[in-house]
Amino acid sequence: MKLDGLEGKVAIVTGAGGGIGEAYAKGLAEQGAKVVVAEIVAANGERVAKEIRDSGGEAIFVEVDVSSEESTKAMAAKTITELGGIDLLVNNAAIFGGMRMDALISVEWAYYKKFMDVNMDGALLCTRACCDSMQSRGGGAIVNQSSTAAWMGAGYYGLAKHAVNGLTHALANELGSRGIRVNALAPGPTDTEAMRTMAGDFVKEMIKQFPLRRVGTTDDMVATCLFLLSDNAKWITAQVFNVDGGQIARL
Repeated sequence: MKLDGLEGKVAIVTGAGGGIGEAYAKGLAEQGAKVVVAEIVAANGERVAKEIRDSGGEAIFVEVDVSSEESTKAMAAKTITELGGIDLLVNNAAIFGGMRMDALISVEWAYYKKFMDVNMDGALLCTRACCDSMQSRGGGAIVNQSSTAAWMGAGYYGLAKHAVNGLTHALANELGSRGIRVNALAPGPTDTEAMRTMAGDFVKEMIKQFPLRRVGTTDDMVATCLFLLSDNAKWITAQVFNVDGGQIARL
């Protein structure tokens, strides 16, 4: 189904070289958006951009480290040069697959700082780099990738995602007058390669307690992300949407 206001728009998706980010990028391309596959692993980003082009879509690859202000500014500048401007941003990039499992009180401080630089501050840096172009084109929409871990006391990963929720609310207030909407999407356990390598039987046992009793798919996430970016959601901002099979009940 075609959604309003996505065709012809320029959309940056960070961390789009695999997993949910790849699905977001391809979903936007199917809607007719011009997609920037922003990814730190060049081979992965180039593959996704090529697959989009081979399927008849329009996409470029831009290498980016979202923890670097210089790199995020270069990402925005290249997008503007090659595609004319920026309309949409999905702040999906994060350290997840292969992340160290440790406690807040014992994790190596340098690792913790790098983790937060990517998983928390990366969304802010990318937004800062892109928002002026969005405003100059009449406004835009941003979706930040949160997680149900934000409500589960899940160590520094959960802390980072809780911060993403707060960042979403703060940026929505700051950018609303500039015509830019900011929302977040909080996936539950989702069937990606990163999740499969980390979770083992833990997720299988956990989803037995979910009302819908299955793991999520990338398609489940894409539908909500596209809606939030589209004009169909033009009066929705500052919200965090759980897509989690009922894992978290927020009343």
